[in-house]
Amino acid sequence: MSTSSGPLTLELLALPKEVPVLRRTVREHLGGPCEEVQLCVSEILGNVIRHVGEGTPVVVHISGTAGGRTRVEVTDPDPRALPVLLRATGDDERGRGMALLDAVSLRWGVVLRGGDRKTVWCEIAGT
Repeated sequence: MSTSSGPLTLELLALPKEVPVLRRTVREHLGGPCEEVQLCVSEILGNVIRHVGEGTPVVVHISGTAGGRTRVEVTDPDPRALPVLLRATGDDERGRGMALLDAVSLRWGVVLRGGDRKTVWCEIAGT
């Protein structure tokens, strides 16, 4: 995986139909297989759709770091709907998204921005 083409920034509406488009765009930008990056961006966008609302405007930013990692950031306009790491049981139909992100990323977090936005981010090891 390579981010030699520079960062990718996309403004879009958080809609279910945008998830596969976003995954494809990320793969094309990174120039090859990047399942973990695609998983993370899908899960973060899915959280916006479920917990902030369909049609919410978001900014997705994918960039490389000095350590050869790929950083995924999704910014939305609701600083109150924070992601929570849950441990879903076998019968739970929901609650696995952040656990998946936690499992595949090196680290992740949330940055509150000016009281009216938040950015959920994660970093994935280079391959």
